[in-house]
Amino acid sequence: MRLNQVTVPSTDVAKSVEFYKRLGLIQIVDSPPKYARFVCPDGDATFSVHRADEVSTGAGPVVYFECEDLDDTVAELKQIGVQFDSDPVDQPWLWREAYLRDPDGNVICLYSGGENRLNPPWRVKSGV
Repeated sequence: MRLNQVTVPSTDVAKSVEFYKRLGLIQIVDSPPKYARFVCPDGDATFSVHRADEVSTGAGPVVYFECEDLDDTVAELKQIGVQFDSDPVDQPWLWREAYLRDPDGNVICLYSGGENRLNPPWRVKSGV
């Protein structure tokens, strides 16, 4: 099994498209005003926004985008006006993370996990 994409709701798909392009995602589908899909610049994971009449204000999913050099990426995004809720911080789970929100308030985490992304010291041992 392979994860294809994550889709988040948006009340203004065009505004979201501009936001995610600023983050560096590459748009591959444009079906205004209802839908847009992107491919991440590294690898082949995709990400979509889909038109919604309203977006939940309660707890929702957090979308994680891995960055090879998190601190430089955050600095570059800030220079072009992207606002962050938090600067990069080392976490107890051995990732470095910075948080921001898209135009609809969906929580985005830019992070660097390195080897610990798939192989943390506490990884569950399996038979494979």
